[in-house]
Amino acid sequence: MQTAEAIFEAIKADPANAAYTAQGVEPLYHIEPEATILLISQAPSSKAQSSMVFWNDPSGDRLRDWMGVTPDEFYHSGKLAVMPLDFYYPGKGKSGDLPPRKGFAAQWHPLLRPLMPKVELTLLVGAYAQKYYLGRAARPTLTETVRHFDDYRPNFPLVHPSPLNYGWIKHNPWFEATVLPVLRAQVRHALR
Repeated sequence: MQTAEAIFEAIKADPANAAYTAQGVEPLYHIEPEATILLISQAPSSKAQSSMVFWNDPSGDRLRDWMGVTPDEFYHSGKLAVMPLDFYYPGKGKSGDLPPRKGFAAQWHPLLRPLMPKVELTLLVGAYAQKYYLGRAARPTLTETVRHFDDYRPNFPLVHPSPLNYGWIKHNPWFEATVLPVLRAQVRHALR
């Protein structure tokens, strides 16, 4: 098994990431050997990438609220790890950020995941993470996958907390009524 430091350097040295490395942009993820909760999402936001602080944006504020954790617990408990499908901000698209690059997670996640042997709860935040990790087990729509969250343990599929999804949340009141209480209980249990 490679060390976290060696993998970090290999990611920066990968020719696929040369443009980022040349600009001084480093990969943004967080491996925590004692982590019991792993967050997998699409990629860092522009704000998170520029500050080099994962989930440092309005989406992160909402995600922490959904999880029922304080910023201190989120960033300093030693119990949370963050491993997006791409460790670099992908750029802006027509309706939000561009998707994570294909093949990135397949190359780096299998090397990093063994460094976190205590993970017992994996939050799959957004459709990209769910499609990648659930594959054919995912329901035909994100809404149905999230509605049936209990079928995927120890994975927990969530809609992305982006402001772009506020309409989805408003039109699906069952999410806050039935999903979030279970999420908060599972997060509390994993943080014990």
